[in-house]
Amino acid sequence: MYISRLIAKNWKNFTKIDVSLQDIVYLVGPNASGKSNFLDIFRFLRDVVNPNGGGLQKAVSDRGGLKKVRCLAARQYPIVELSVELKNDLDDSEPAWQYHLSFQGDKSSKQRVRIVSEKVSKNGTEILLRPNGEDHKDPERMTSTFLEQVNANKDFRVIADCFDDVLYLHLVPQLLKFGNQLAVQRMESDPFGQGFLDIVAGTVGRTRDSRLKRINYILKNVIPQFEELKFERDDITGVPHLKMLYSHWRGKGAWQSEDQFSDGTLRLISLLWTLMSSKKLILLEEPELSLHGPIVEQIPKLFYNALASQKKAIGQIVVSTHSERLLSSKSLDAGSFLIVRPGEKGESSRIESLGADDKTAIKAGKSPATIVFTKTESAVKRLA
Repeated sequence: MYISRLIAKNWKNFTKIDVSLQDIVYLVGPNASGKSNFLDIFRFLRDVVNPNGGGLQKAVSDRGGLKKVRCLAARQYPIVELSVELKNDLDDSEPAWQYHLSFQGDKSSKQRVRIVSEKVSKNGTEILLRPNGEDHKDPERMTSTFLEQVNANKDFRVIADCFDDVLYLHLVPQLLKFGNQLAVQRMESDPFGQGFLDIVAGTVGRTRDSRLKRINYILKNVIPQFEELKFERDDITGVPHLKMLYSHWRGKGAWQSEDQFSDGTLRLISLLWTLMSSKKLILLEEPELSLHGPIVEQIPKLFYNALASQKKAIGQIVVSTHSERLLSSKSLDAGSFLIVRPGEKGESSRIESLGADDKTAIKAGKSPATIVFTKTESAVKRLA
Protein backbone atom coordinates (compact mmCIF):
# COMPACT_ATOMS: atom_id res chain seq x y z
CA MET A 1 0.00 0.00 0.00
CA TYR A 2 1.34 3.40 -1.03
CA ILE A 3 0.40 6.88 0.15
CA SER A 4 -0.14 8.51 -3.23
CA ARG A 5 -1.49 11.91 -2.21
CA LEU A 6 -1.47 14.08 0.88
CA ILE A 7 -3.70 17.08 1.53
CA ALA A 8 -3.36 19.15 4.68
CA LYS A 9 -4.89 22.43 5.79
CA ASN A 10 -3.86 24.60 8.72
CA TRP A 11 -0.98 22.32 9.73
CA LYS A 12 1.88 24.02 11.59
CA ASN A 13 3.52 26.49 9.16
CA PHE A 14 1.39 25.43 6.17
CA THR A 15 -2.06 26.79 5.45
CA LYS A 16 -2.46 24.26 2.65
CA ILE A 17 -0.58 21.28 1.24
CA ASP A 18 -1.67 19.20 -1.74
CA VAL A 19 1.05 16.92 -3.12
CA SER A 20 1.36 13.63 -4.96
CA LEU A 21 3.95 11.16 -3.70
CA GLN A 22 6.18 8.68 -5.50
CA ASP A 23 7.98 5.63 -4.11
CA ILE A 24 10.99 7.85 -3.34
CA VAL A 25 10.50 11.55 -2.56
CA TYR A 26 13.23 14.15 -2.00
CA LEU A 27 12.12 17.11 0.11
CA VAL A 28 14.30 20.19 -0.34
CA GLY A 29 14.14 23.65 1.21
CA PRO A 30 16.01 26.18 3.38
CA ASN A 31 16.37 25.78 7.12
CA ALA A 32 13.15 26.46 9.07
CA SER A 33 11.05 26.29 5.90
CA GLY A 34 8.91 23.41 7.17
CA LYS A 35 10.52 20.17 5.96
CA SER A 36 10.36 18.53 9.39
CA ASN A 37 6.80 19.77 9.88
CA PHE A 38 5.83 18.13 6.60
CA LEU A 39 7.34 14.81 7.67
CA ASP A 40 5.57 15.15 11.01
CA ILE A 41 2.18 14.74 9.31
CA PHE A 42 3.02 11.09 8.68
CA ARG A 43 4.34 10.69 12.21
CA PHE A 44 1.16 12.26 13.56
CA LEU A 45 -1.04 9.77 11.69
CA ARG A 46 1.16 6.96 13.02
CA ASP A 47 0.73 8.26 16.56
CA VAL A 48 -3.05 8.42 16.14
CA VAL A 49 -3.21 4.67 15.37
CA ASN A 50 -0.45 3.64 17.79
CA PRO A 51 -1.75 0.44 19.45
CA ASN A 52 0.40 1.08 22.53
CA GLY A 53 -1.65 3.88 24.00
CA GLY A 54 -1.73 6.38 21.16
CA GLY A 55 -4.81 8.07 19.82
CA LEU A 56 -5.78 11.49 18.58
CA GLN A 57 -5.64 13.23 21.96
CA LYS A 58 -2.15 11.97 22.78
CA ALA A 59 -0.86 12.71 19.28
CA VAL A 60 -1.93 16.35 19.67
CA SER A 61 -0.77 16.58 23.29
CA ASP A 62 2.69 15.20 22.47
CA ARG A 63 3.12 18.10 20.04
CA GLY A 64 2.33 20.72 22.68
CA GLY A 65 -1.39 20.93 22.10
CA LEU A 66 -3.53 22.34 19.33
CA LYS A 67 -1.85 25.77 19.46
CA LYS A 68 1.42 24.13 18.35
CA VAL A 69 -0.27 22.07 15.64
CA ARG A 70 -2.51 24.70 14.09
CA CYS A 71 -0.99 27.13 11.59
CA LEU A 72 -0.57 30.64 12.98
CA ALA A 73 -0.98 32.11 9.51
CA ALA A 74 -4.53 30.69 9.24
CA ARG A 75 -5.87 33.30 11.63
CA GLN A 76 -9.56 32.93 10.85
CA TYR A 77 -9.69 29.16 10.36
CA PRO A 78 -9.59 27.05 13.55
CA ILE A 79 -9.87 23.59 11.95
CA VAL A 80 -6.95 21.30 11.12
CA GLU A 81 -7.59 18.98 8.17
CA LEU A 82 -5.64 15.96 6.95
CA SER A 83 -6.60 13.85 3.92
CA VAL A 84 -4.70 10.89 2.51
CA GLU A 85 -5.15 8.80 -0.62
CA LEU A 86 -3.71 5.28 -0.77
CA LYS A 87 -3.09 3.04 -3.77
CA ASN A 88 -2.21 -0.62 -4.08
CA ASP A 89 0.13 0.42 -6.89
CA LEU A 90 1.31 3.92 -7.72
CA ASP A 91 0.44 3.30 -11.38
CA ASP A 92 -3.23 2.76 -10.52
CA SER A 93 -5.44 5.46 -11.99
CA GLU A 94 -7.61 5.84 -8.88
CA PRO A 95 -6.92 5.43 -5.15
CA ALA A 96 -8.08 2.28 -3.41
CA TRP A 97 -8.67 4.15 -0.13
CA GLN A 98 -9.23 7.71 1.01
CA TYR A 99 -9.08 8.89 4.61
CA HIS A 100 -10.02 12.33 5.91
CA LEU A 101 -9.78 13.73 9.44
CA SER A 102 -10.48 17.24 10.65
CA PHE A 103 -10.44 18.51 14.22
CA GLN A 104 -10.48 21.69 16.28
CA GLY A 105 -10.34 22.78 19.90
CA ASP A 106 -12.88 21.41 22.35
CA LYS A 107 -14.81 24.30 23.89
CA SER A 108 -15.49 22.23 27.03
CA SER A 109 -11.80 21.51 27.64
CA LYS A 110 -8.70 23.47 26.65
CA GLN A 111 -6.65 20.28 26.87
CA ARG A 112 -8.63 18.36 24.25
CA VAL A 113 -9.50 18.51 20.60
CA ARG A 114 -12.80 17.49 19.06
CA ILE A 115 -13.29 15.80 15.70
CA VAL A 116 -15.16 17.88 13.15
CA SER A 117 -15.36 15.10 10.57
CA GLU A 118 -13.91 11.68 9.80
CA LYS A 119 -14.45 10.03 6.42
CA VAL A 120 -13.34 6.82 4.73
CA SER A 121 -13.91 5.82 1.11
CA LYS A 122 -13.06 2.51 -0.56
CA ASN A 123 -12.76 2.46 -4.35
CA GLY A 124 -14.70 5.71 -4.50
CA THR A 125 -17.56 4.53 -2.27
CA GLU A 126 -17.99 6.20 1.11
CA ILE A 127 -18.02 3.63 3.92
CA LEU A 128 -17.67 5.97 6.92
CA LEU A 129 -18.98 9.45 7.57
CA ARG A 130 -18.81 11.05 10.98
CA PRO A 131 -20.46 12.52 12.90
CA ASN A 132 -23.15 9.87 12.57
CA GLY A 133 -26.36 9.36 14.51
CA GLU A 134 -24.65 7.80 17.51
CA ASP A 135 -22.11 10.63 17.60
CA HIS A 136 -24.92 13.19 17.79
CA LYS A 137 -26.49 11.28 20.69
CA ASP A 138 -23.17 11.06 22.54
CA PRO A 139 -20.85 13.98 21.56
CA GLU A 140 -18.00 12.53 23.68
CA ARG A 141 -17.51 9.97 20.92
CA MET A 142 -16.12 12.77 18.77
CA THR A 143 -13.00 13.01 20.92
CA SER A 144 -11.49 9.83 19.42
CA THR A 145 -11.24 8.59 15.85
CA PHE A 146 -12.71 5.34 14.60
CA LEU A 147 -9.33 4.80 12.94
CA GLU A 148 -7.61 4.29 16.31
CA GLN A 149 -10.28 1.88 17.62
CA VAL A 150 -9.85 -1.78 16.65
CA ASN A 151 -13.54 -2.43 17.27
CA ALA A 152 -14.52 0.35 14.89
CA ASN A 153 -11.91 0.19 12.11
CA LYS A 154 -12.32 -3.44 11.04
CA ASP A 155 -13.70 -2.44 7.62
CA PHE A 156 -10.73 -0.15 6.89
CA ARG A 157 -7.99 -1.44 9.17
CA VAL A 158 -5.65 -1.56 6.20
CA ILE A 159 -5.41 2.24 6.52
CA ALA A 160 -4.51 2.03 10.21
CA ASP A 161 -1.91 -0.63 9.44
CA CYS A 162 -0.38 1.59 6.76
CA PHE A 163 -0.07 4.55 9.14
CA ASP A 164 1.26 2.34 11.91
CA ASP A 165 4.06 1.21 9.58
CA VAL A 166 5.55 4.70 9.29
CA LEU A 167 9.19 4.67 10.41
CA TYR A 168 11.10 7.86 11.20
CA LEU A 169 14.88 7.80 11.59
CA HIS A 170 17.26 10.64 12.36
CA LEU A 171 20.04 8.74 14.08
CA VAL A 172 22.14 10.67 16.59
CA PRO A 173 25.35 8.63 16.96
CA GLN A 174 26.15 10.01 20.42
CA LEU A 175 22.84 8.74 21.82
CA LEU A 176 23.59 5.27 20.52
CA LYS A 177 27.15 5.31 21.84
CA PHE A 178 26.63 7.01 25.19
CA GLY A 179 22.88 6.92 25.88
CA ASN A 180 23.29 5.02 29.15
CA GLN A 181 26.01 7.30 30.48
CA LEU A 182 24.05 10.41 29.53
CA ALA A 183 20.90 9.01 31.16
CA VAL A 184 18.83 10.28 28.25
CA GLN A 185 15.30 8.93 28.24
CA ARG A 186 14.49 6.98 25.09
CA MET A 187 11.51 8.39 23.20
CA GLU A 188 8.68 6.14 22.14
CA SER A 189 9.37 4.76 18.62
CA ASP A 190 13.04 5.75 19.18
CA PRO A 191 13.50 8.16 16.26
CA PHE A 192 17.12 8.91 17.20
CA GLY A 193 18.43 5.37 17.15
CA GLN A 194 19.21 4.75 20.82
CA GLY A 195 17.73 1.28 20.56
CA PHE A 196 19.32 0.40 17.23
CA LEU A 197 21.49 -2.33 18.76
CA ASP A 198 18.45 -3.83 20.50
CA ILE A 199 16.68 -3.96 17.14
CA VAL A 200 19.64 -5.76 15.58
CA ALA A 201 19.81 -8.15 18.56
CA GLY A 202 16.08 -8.87 18.38
CA THR A 203 16.21 -9.87 14.72
CA VAL A 204 16.12 -13.58 13.89
CA GLY A 205 19.70 -14.83 13.60
CA ARG A 206 19.53 -15.99 9.99
CA THR A 207 17.94 -12.70 8.88
CA ARG A 208 20.41 -10.65 10.90
CA ASP A 209 23.39 -12.51 9.41
CA SER A 210 22.04 -12.04 5.88
CA ARG A 211 21.64 -8.28 6.33
CA LEU A 212 25.05 -7.88 7.94
CA LYS A 213 26.59 -9.82 5.05
CA ARG A 214 25.08 -7.39 2.56
CA ILE A 215 26.16 -4.42 4.67
CA ASN A 216 29.67 -5.89 4.81
CA TYR A 217 29.80 -5.91 1.04
CA ILE A 218 28.80 -2.25 0.79
CA LEU A 219 31.12 -1.07 3.57
CA LYS A 220 34.14 -2.70 1.91
CA ASN A 221 33.59 -0.41 -1.06
CA VAL A 222 33.29 2.82 0.90
CA ILE A 223 35.38 2.54 4.11
CA PRO A 224 39.18 2.34 3.74
CA GLN A 225 40.84 -0.64 5.46
CA PHE A 226 37.49 -2.12 6.51
CA GLU A 227 37.50 -5.92 6.71
CA GLU A 228 34.45 -7.21 8.57
CA LEU A 229 31.32 -6.23 10.53
CA LYS A 230 29.79 -8.68 12.98
CA PHE A 231 27.25 -8.87 15.79
CA GLU A 232 28.03 -10.36 19.20
CA ARG A 233 26.90 -10.26 22.82
CA ASP A 234 29.09 -9.58 25.83
CA ASP A 235 29.87 -12.92 27.48
CA ILE A 236 29.19 -11.55 30.97
CA THR A 237 26.46 -8.92 30.64
CA GLY A 238 24.75 -10.15 27.47
CA VAL A 239 24.78 -6.58 26.10
CA PRO A 240 24.62 -6.55 22.27
CA HIS A 241 27.47 -5.02 20.29
CA LEU A 242 28.54 -4.42 16.73
CA LYS A 243 32.21 -5.08 16.06
CA MET A 244 34.27 -3.91 13.09
CA LEU A 245 37.59 -5.33 11.97
CA TYR A 246 40.10 -3.10 10.23
CA SER A 247 43.24 -4.21 8.45
CA HIS A 248 46.21 -3.60 10.75
CA TRP A 249 49.92 -4.23 10.95
CA ARG A 250 49.10 -6.89 13.52
CA GLY A 251 48.32 -10.22 11.94
CA LYS A 252 44.84 -10.51 13.49
CA GLY A 253 43.84 -6.95 12.70
CA ALA A 254 42.17 -4.49 15.05
CA TRP A 255 38.59 -4.88 16.25
CA GLN A 256 36.50 -1.89 17.38
CA SER A 257 33.13 -1.72 19.15
CA GLU A 258 30.31 0.64 18.15
CA ASP A 259 31.37 3.27 20.71
CA GLN A 260 34.60 3.59 18.70
CA PHE A 261 32.91 3.87 15.29
CA SER A 262 32.89 7.24 13.57
CA ASP A 263 29.59 9.10 13.49
CA GLY A 264 29.42 8.62 9.73
CA THR A 265 29.99 4.88 10.00
CA LEU A 266 27.19 4.48 12.55
CA ARG A 267 24.79 6.56 10.48
CA LEU A 268 25.62 4.57 7.34
CA ILE A 269 25.17 1.20 9.06
CA SER A 270 21.83 2.23 10.58
CA LEU A 271 20.66 3.62 7.23
CA LEU A 272 21.56 0.41 5.40
CA TRP A 273 19.94 -1.77 8.06
CA THR A 274 16.74 0.29 7.98
CA LEU A 275 16.50 0.14 4.20
CA MET A 276 17.07 -3.62 4.18
CA SER A 277 14.64 -4.41 6.96
CA SER A 278 11.62 -2.28 6.17
CA LYS A 279 8.72 -2.33 3.73
CA LYS A 280 7.30 0.69 5.51
CA LEU A 281 7.05 4.35 4.70
CA ILE A 282 10.49 5.48 5.85
CA LEU A 283 11.06 9.13 6.80
CA LEU A 284 14.70 10.21 6.77
CA GLU A 285 16.08 13.54 7.93
CA GLU A 286 19.33 14.56 6.25
CA PRO A 287 20.88 11.09 5.81
CA GLU A 288 23.96 12.75 4.34
CA LEU A 289 25.15 14.07 7.72
CA SER A 290 28.66 12.92 8.72
CA LEU A 291 29.10 10.98 5.48
CA HIS A 292 31.96 11.37 3.02
CA GLY A 293 30.96 13.09 -0.23
CA PRO A 294 31.45 10.10 -2.56
CA ILE A 295 29.25 8.02 -0.24
CA VAL A 296 26.54 10.69 -0.22
CA GLU A 297 26.44 10.52 -4.01
CA GLN A 298 25.53 6.84 -3.78
CA ILE A 299 22.59 7.28 -1.37
CA PRO A 300 19.94 7.49 -4.14
CA LYS A 301 21.24 4.20 -5.53
CA LEU A 302 20.99 2.66 -2.04
CA PHE A 303 17.35 3.76 -1.86
CA TYR A 304 16.56 2.27 -5.25
CA ASN A 305 18.33 -1.01 -4.52
CA ALA A 306 16.64 -1.32 -1.12
CA LEU A 307 13.15 -1.03 -2.60
CA ALA A 308 13.99 -3.28 -5.54
CA SER A 309 15.43 -5.98 -3.25
CA GLN A 310 12.19 -6.50 -1.35
CA LYS A 311 10.37 -9.71 -2.25
CA LYS A 312 7.29 -7.57 -2.66
CA ALA A 313 8.44 -4.19 -3.88
CA ILE A 314 6.15 -2.21 -1.60
CA GLY A 315 7.61 0.66 0.33
CA GLN A 316 8.20 4.39 0.21
CA ILE A 317 10.98 6.69 1.28
CA VAL A 318 10.58 10.41 1.98
CA VAL A 319 13.89 12.11 2.64
CA SER A 320 14.64 15.71 3.54
CA THR A 321 18.05 16.90 2.46
CA HIS A 322 20.33 19.92 2.01
CA SER A 323 22.89 17.99 -0.02
CA GLU A 324 23.60 18.93 -3.63
CA ARG A 325 25.83 15.86 -3.93
CA LEU A 326 22.98 13.57 -2.92
CA LEU A 327 20.79 15.05 -5.65
CA SER A 328 23.51 15.22 -8.31
CA SER A 329 22.59 11.92 -9.96
CA LYS A 330 21.09 12.43 -13.42
CA SER A 331 19.22 9.15 -13.03
CA LEU A 332 16.83 10.58 -10.41
CA ASP A 333 13.16 10.71 -11.38
CA ALA A 334 12.12 14.32 -12.02
CA GLY A 335 8.74 13.64 -10.40
CA SER A 336 10.28 12.77 -7.06
CA PHE A 337 11.09 16.30 -5.84
CA LEU A 338 9.12 18.56 -3.53
CA ILE A 339 10.37 22.10 -2.96
CA VAL A 340 9.50 23.79 0.35
CA ARG A 341 9.37 27.56 0.13
CA PRO A 342 9.20 29.57 3.39
CA GLY A 343 6.64 32.31 3.79
CA GLU A 344 7.43 35.98 4.24
CA LYS A 345 6.13 38.45 6.83
CA GLY A 346 4.17 35.86 8.76
CA GLU A 347 2.73 34.07 5.73
CA SER A 348 2.72 30.29 5.56
CA SER A 349 5.20 28.06 3.76
CA ARG A 350 4.20 26.25 0.61
CA ILE A 351 5.26 23.09 -1.19
CA GLU A 352 5.72 22.88 -4.94
CA SER A 353 6.53 20.13 -7.40
CA LEU A 354 8.88 20.70 -10.33
CA GLY A 355 7.32 22.25 -13.42
CA ALA A 356 7.10 20.64 -16.85
CA ASP A 357 10.15 22.53 -18.16
CA ASP A 358 12.24 21.42 -15.19
CA LYS A 359 11.24 17.80 -15.67
CA THR A 360 12.10 17.99 -19.35
CA ALA A 361 15.52 19.45 -18.53
CA ILE A 362 16.26 16.65 -16.07
CA LYS A 363 15.19 13.99 -18.56
CA ALA A 364 17.53 15.66 -21.07
CA GLY A 365 20.43 15.15 -18.66
CA LYS A 366 20.60 18.30 -16.53
CA SER A 367 21.56 17.67 -12.91
CA PRO A 368 18.51 17.66 -10.60
CA ALA A 369 20.59 19.41 -7.92
CA THR A 370 21.18 22.42 -10.17
CA ILE A 371 17.47 22.88 -10.79
CA VAL A 372 16.22 22.09 -7.29
CA PHE A 373 18.68 24.24 -5.33
CA THR A 374 18.35 27.19 -7.70
CA LYS A 375 14.70 27.31 -6.63
CA THR A 376 15.61 27.52 -2.93
CA GLU A 377 18.47 30.04 -3.17
CA SER A 378 16.18 33.05 -3.42
CA ALA A 379 14.83 32.37 0.07
CA VAL A 380 18.28 32.57 1.66
CA LYS A 381 19.81 36.01 2.15
CA ARG A 382 23.53 36.27 1.57
CA LEU A 383 25.71 37.29 4.51
CA ALA A 384 27.57 40.55 4.02
